[in-house]
Amino acid sequence: MKQTLLILLCGAAFAFNAIAQTTWSLPQCIQHAKANSLNLKQAEIGIRQAELAKKSAQYARLPSVNANVDGGFNFGRTIDPTTNGFRNQRIGFNSFGIQTSAVVYSGGRITHSIKQSQFNIAAARAESDDYIQTLTLDITAAYLDILLTKEQVEIANRQVGQAKEQLLYIDRQITAGVLPQNDRLEMVAQIARNRQTFVNAQNALDVNYLRLKNLMELAPDYQLVIEVPTMVTNPVSTNPFELTDLYTQAINTQPSVKAAALRMESAALGIPIAKASSLPSIALSAALNSSYSNVSDFTDSPYFNQIDNNLGQSVGIRVSIPIYNNHQTKIGMEQARLELINAEVRQRQVEQQLKSTIQNAIANANGAKSALEATASALNAAKASFQNAQKKHQLGAINTLEYTTTKTNLDTAELDVVRAKYDFLFRLKLIDVYLGQG
Repeated sequence: MKQTLLILLCGAAFAFNAIAQTTWSLPQCIQHAKANSLNLKQAEIGIRQAELAKKSAQYARLPSVNANVDGGFNFGRTIDPTTNGFRNQRIGFNSFGIQTSAVVYSGGRITHSIKQSQFNIAAARAESDDYIQTLTLDITAAYLDILLTKEQVEIANRQVGQAKEQLLYIDRQITAGVLPQNDRLEMVAQIARNRQTFVNAQNALDVNYLRLKNLMELAPDYQLVIEVPTMVTNPVSTNPFELTDLYTQAINTQPSVKAAALRMESAALGIPIAKASSLPSIALSAALNSSYSNVSDFTDSPYFNQIDNNLGQSVGIRVSIPIYNNHQTKIGMEQARLELINAEVRQRQVEQQLKSTIQNAIANANGAKSALEATASALNAAKASFQNAQKKHQLGAINTLEYTTTKTNLDTAELDVVRAKYDFLFRLKLIDVYLGQG
């Protein structure tokens, strides 16, 4: 039993580790974040609430039906409910009734409320889409930051190994009397610097993983491992972007702009809804009722005979004409106008913010493209310089300080290229979003 239990526990631990080590692609990270985001759940609740408001507005067209049952005893001088005559005795009574009413005309309030609720549903969905887009961009940024710091860790680790190999070479040269002892101290210091760079890169990688897990609603101790997309290897170069073309497409595709426009349409309908309170309304009604009394003049009538004999019906029409309601209608219409003005201002703010954001995105994308090209050229120059310094150092033409300085320049150039590559990739993703390409 002990051996069996141990095997099962080991198997479970292995299975758990295998699950924990599952490699996550960028689409999988985004999908998981969308499925578990609390903010997105709130947005979905907002959509559901808007849908319920629409149903409520639609059902207002239907008749209302209510029933009532009364029963009890009256004491002292009271009215017999079956004869309307006065009695000075205890009366036991029972009555039944059912009423229905339907609004025929309400000044357009119901019609406009239904239209307004439709705009509110569409706006809520657009706002949910906007949040999904923001969440997607945040996930993408965190994902690319992990890829960046992973490469930085690999570069830093490789630099430590190369520095150690160089130290071994210097030790052999010192033993042979070719290099002075001080050269070893300089290389030891370089190894320490490279290790510090490695530690900093590893810490940054851990922080970026934690940020991504927080966005995905994963536990901090979850062993998240992401895959490296093939597209990261070769960023696609593009021509400079133009503000007019990009803004024209973005204004028609961005959910934030769509949501603001829909909210403005909804606010515009608030005015006729408020105005409806100042217009006449017409409603139809009908009722059916009956009653029983234990002291009825029809004392020989059984219970159900009285119910049948006392059966009454009514139909009617009611026209309500507002005359004065303490200025509430006027105030409501003024509030609706202010809501419309506020919605219009909000829409302009969203459009202006979008234009500003696109301007920054274009500037950053064009700048990132230029930076990537510049860092690639600088890396090629640093490689050539290091190869030349390496040969000179082997021949004793330069000292170790000059050699390590050249190596540091090469290391810096490599890291600059990595940063520029991932920055350019993210800037391209932003442009894709504004182009409506997801």
